[in-house]
Amino acid sequence: MKTISVTLAKALDSKLTAVAKQRRTTKSAIVRAALTDYLTRNSEPQPGSVAALAKDLIGHASGGPTDLSYNKNHMEGFGRD
Repeated sequence: MKTISVTLAKALDSKLTAVAKQRRTTKSAIVRAALTDYLTRNSEPQPGSVAALAKDLIGHASGGPTDLSYNKNHMEGFGRD
């Protein structure tokens, strides 16, 4: 195993010490488990917003009605009548 040094605030070290005593394990074991969990959950890239993902498509449609999103006349025949 590789050794690293980490500086902790006094309050965080106190919490870590208490949890280690409660679980009857070492502080190192808790830090390893927490770091493994963090890296596992955050290893996949987070997708951007819909607008960011579709930026190359936005504004490319032409010829459609400009009031499609709010004019109820365009909704005739869709959904409940």
